[in-house]
Amino acid sequence: MADSLKKLREKFSEDQFVVQGIGARIEEASYGYAKCSMEITPKHCNCLGVLMGGAIFTLADHAFAVASNQEGREVVTQASQITFLSPVKGKHLTAVARQVKDGRHVCFYEIKVTDEFSTEVAFVTINGYVTRDRVD
Repeated sequence: MADSLKKLREKFSEDQFVVQGIGARIEEASYGYAKCSMEITPKHCNCLGVLMGGAIFTLADHAFAVASNQEGREVVTQASQITFLSPVKGKHLTAVARQVKDGRHVCFYEIKVTDEFSTEVAFVTINGYVTRDRVD
């Protein structure tokens, strides 16, 4: 398990916007599941000092990408929806992506984003389009 997590981290280290831009980290992952996190810094906030919604969405989208792009499968976002539920408290966010449907051409995921106090900050749904199916 540790070896597959290391390989995923190496693969996604190429995503400079997510890894270098917002500082996202892959905490846990298996096919159809991923837990990713980030530390909130002033660069993630708007002129009011509030965390940008785009940073929250980017973390959720990254968790989806990690969960769905495994075992030789390549998936891109086809459609997404985010609902902001509560202001962020603290300096740490976690996004957990879980697969709901795993179809041949389309998949569906739910992603919950929480802060360090377990406050649900956002709920995201993503339809993914499979561009390459699993390699057997």
